[in-house]
Formats: sequence, C-alpha cells, structure tokens
Amino acid sequence: MIRILKYFKWHYWVIVALIVGIVVAQVQIDLILPEYMGEIVKLVTSYGTQEEIWQAGWKMILCAAGGFLCTVAASFLTARLAAGFSQILRKKVFDKVESFSLEEISTFSTASLITRCTNDVQQIQMFITIGLRMMITAPIMAIGVLTKMAGKSNELTLMTIAGVVFIVLFVLLIYFLAMPKFKTIQKLTDRLNNVTRENLTGLRVVRAYNAEGFQENKFEEVNVKVTKTQLFVNRVLSLMQPVMQIVMHGLSLGIVWLGAYLISDAALTIDVMSEFTMYSMQVIMSFMLLIMVFIFLPRASVSAKRINEVLGTKNTIIDPETTEENSSIKGEIEFRNVSFKYPDGDDYVLKNLNFKVTQGQTIAIIGSTGSGKSTLLNLIPRFYDATEGEVFVDGVNVKNYKQAHLRDKLGYVPQKAILFSGTVESNLKFGDENAVKEQLDRAVEIAQATNIIEKKGYSGNVAQGGQNMSGGQKQRMSIARAIVKNPEIYLFDDSFSALDYKTDRLLRQAINDKMKDATNVIVAQRIGTIKNADKILVLDDGCIVGNGTHDELMNTCEVYREIAHSQLSKEELENA
Repeated sequence: MIRILKYFKWHYWVIVALIVGIVVAQVQIDLILPEYMGEIVKLVTSYGTQEEIWQAGWKMILCAAGGFLCTVAASFLTARLAAGFSQILRKKVFDKVESFSLEEISTFSTASLITRCTNDVQQIQMFITIGLRMMITAPIMAIGVLTKMAGKSNELTLMTIAGVVFIVLFVLLIYFLAMPKFKTIQKLTDRLNNVTRENLTGLRVVRAYNAEGFQENKFEEVNVKVTKTQLFVNRVLSLMQPVMQIVMHGLSLGIVWLGAYLISDAALTIDVMSEFTMYSMQVIMSFMLLIMVFIFLPRASVSAKRINEVLGTKNTIIDPETTEENSSIKGEIEFRNVSFKYPDGDDYVLKNLNFKVTQGQTIAIIGSTGSGKSTLLNLIPRFYDATEGEVFVDGVNVKNYKQAHLRDKLGYVPQKAILFSGTVESNLKFGDENAVKEQLDRAVEIAQATNIIEKKGYSGNVAQGGQNMSGGQKQRMSIARAIVKNPEIYLFDDSFSALDYKTDRLLRQAINDKMKDATNVIVAQRIGTIKNADKILVLDDGCIVGNGTHDELMNTCEVYREIAHSQLSKEELENA
C-alpha cells in the first residue's frame, strides 16, 4: 500500500495536511465536550445558577457546531483527494497497459487487467474516502482521551485500558482471518469477469451449439465460489459490531458500578464520573472507527498490490533514447538470420529467416496453419522482438527506432478485424485524425467499401467490435483504415479471408494500381490472393522452404505445389 503513494501529486499532500489539521481541531473540540458536561453536572448538583448552566450549555452547542463544520470540511477534502488519486491511478494503469508488448499482456488476462483498472482502483478510492479520516482521528482521539483520563481516577482508567486491549486483540484476530480471503475474492472476481466476457463475446457460438446450460454451469461454479468467500468474510466482519457494542455498554456499566462505590467512599465526585462515562464512549468510538478502517484496509491492500504488479512490470520492448533514420531508403524490409521463440515456449517458432523486400514490391507469405506466418509479421512492428538475428526497416534495425516512429511507417491490418465503437468516419480516421474527405473517399474506393458508405454514410454507427457489420465489411473497413494512414509499408495479416473471390481480386488490383509506391507484405491462405505477388515466401515449421514467384515455386517447391493443388484445379493453375 505504501508503494502506491509515490503517485501522489504534491498538492495532494497539502490536502492531507489540511485534513490532519481539521481532524486535530475536531478531536480537540470533542475532548472539551466532556469537560463542559462535567461542569454542567457539577453546577446542577451544587445548585448553580440558571445563568451559569446556560453559559455552559451554550459552550457545548458552539463546540458541537464547530465539530460539525470540521466534519463537513474534512469530508469534502477527503472526497476530493480520493477522486483525484483514483483518476491518476486509472490513467497510470491504462498508460502502462498501452505500453505493454504482447509478451507482457500475455502474463495478465484481459479480464484481470480490466478489474485492476476499475474495481481495484475503486477499492483504494473507497478506502481513502472512508478510512483516511478514521486513521487520523482514531489514534489521536484514543491518546487524547487516555491523557485526559490519567490522574483523575486510576481505577476507572485501568478499566478503560482493559477494554481497549481486548478490542485491539479482537480486531487483530479478525484482520488475520479476513486478509487471505480478500486476496481470494479479487482473484475470483477476475475469473468471474473472464467467464462473463467470454460468454458475451461468444454469444453466437454459445447459442449455435445450444451451450447455454454449459455456460450457466461454468458461471455458476465461479459465482458460488465468490459468494461463499464473501459470505465467510462478511460473517467474520459481522462479529465486530456486536462485540464492540457489548464492550462499549459493558464498559459504561462498569464505570457507573465502580464509580458508585468510589463516590460512596468519597474517592470520586459525580462530575468526574460523568466525564469518564463520556470519555469511555469516545475511546470506544475511536476504536470502532479503527474497525471500519480494518474492514476496508485488507481489500485496499490487496488491490494496491495488484495495481503495483501492473505498474511494476518491466517492459521487454524499450525505446532507444533517439531514433535512427536513413533518409536514402524507403519502404524496405529485411530479415537477417532471424529466429524467434515465445517467452514461455521451449521450441523456436521461426528459424533462421533471411529475405529482403524493396519499395513498391509485394511479398506474400503462405504456409500451413501454425507455420509462423503471423508471428513473422508481428516482428516488423515490434509486437515482439526477435530472439536471434535482426529485423530492418528502411535500413535501420527496428530496435533502434522509437516504437511510435516505427509504427508511423506501417499500416497494419490484423488477422481479426477490430473496429471501435463510434462512427464509420472515426474508425477510418483512427490512423490519421486529420484526414480529409478526399483521403477517406480514396481509401474506401481502394478497399472496395463504397457500398458500406452508401448504406451507412460516414456518420453511420459502428457498434463495439464492429458487431453490426459482417466479417467482410469489417475486413474492408480495416483495410481502408490502413490506407487512410498512407504509410510506406502495408502489413496484411490474412486480411482478405472473409472476402469473396471477386472482391478479393478487385481489391488487390486497386492496391496494385493506386498504391504502386507502397511496399505490401501479405499473409494469406489462398493461392488466388498471392499468385501475382512479386515474391512469395513459403513457410513450413518456421523455416523458409520456398522463395520466388508463383511459377518458380510451382516448379521448385513441393510444399507450395501441395497447397496450390489442394485449392485450385489443374486448369486454373495452368491459366493462372
């Protein structure tokens, strides 16, 4: 919990200092009230004048009003502090996740990252809002009350201290019982979010397979575990309130009982006993405040630790201090002896790859499922770094680029078309927010997405993930988005798979005719998509087993021939 305080801004410490000052003033006011009460009791028992009693009463009213104003001011400042600090934490976590490479993201589940950015931050906000004033008030109040008690009656003071010691031991017991369960609750919350997210995103598949019952059982299993754990924690914490009430009332009764004997022995006056009664209530109330802190502290501590796990994760892909630039080369990609294996893998996915693509060329990558095609593509924008060897873009090692500068050169179209909630225009401008209508029209025309614009218009709504579009529409929108960016190099990761053959052919023809200066890297499964590429790489088990044009590979590469014959007839191949 302490580590997370380094994200406090300096003016937040000023607010904390103000809160401490206000709380101290409030405690001082609360400590004066029993003295005025004792004064009133003394005046009543000694037959003081009505004017004297009213004067003491007005002092109590003024103290109560002052305490009320202090409470309001402290509550306002605490809420401001909690909301501001939560805003900082959410931004820090979000920015950190944005900086993660695919390697770091794979160490956390998506559901866990969402929980850490929302629920965990909320737990810390709640702790600051409710617990901060209590943490300050309780010890000051307890010390102040015990100091006021000291010297007035040793017997009643010892009785009060005994009650306090019992409460402290009881609270510690509850804390150590509940703390491990709070960790479990947060992990189960991650699982609950993950199951819910999977069900919602895969709703069509669930219904298509009549798997609602299976998903319900899966959800119920996690839900029951969350419920049982929360019930255990709530049952343990529910013991606090009644035990505190018993101690508080028992202590009051004990003070009255013992005070009566002391008064009868002339060892105590009735006004001092009245003060002790109020002081004992205050010290118990201060420890009740501490109990409230202990209710929120374990969960906040767990949440803080989970947030620190994200913020403390070291990035494996780090930007250099300066970006190298080679202005004489543009749109060139080169792999030199590149091998790659995933951080948690034992075997190499890519092995000793060597090839070069120059500006304006179209290179295609084909191979069986799991041969490493998409992994190869991920090395160019540094989603991963090569385990061995070097990857060059425009003659410069990609590790010598700042990531933002490198990716400015690239237009990436992922294997799974991802669109964002908003409008058609906002999705097209994702790579260039300053793009004008002429740029959008050109991109839409090349991507064969004109019919989408005719139906929806640029202001048409796009649902989250593009759920209100077909697979082919999403792919064409993703391709148009990359074209709007107008980069040097286009990376198409099996981005034509949802297109019909006619649209596929028209799109590739438009790319060849209107994007001649751009370099294109196309990962594909269909021979028809890549047969006209300037160069085709054939991957098999992470190795390049073929490199050449379509005609050359048909004569020299057995793997390519097998793929071609499995997709096209002999006549189609002869006419290709």
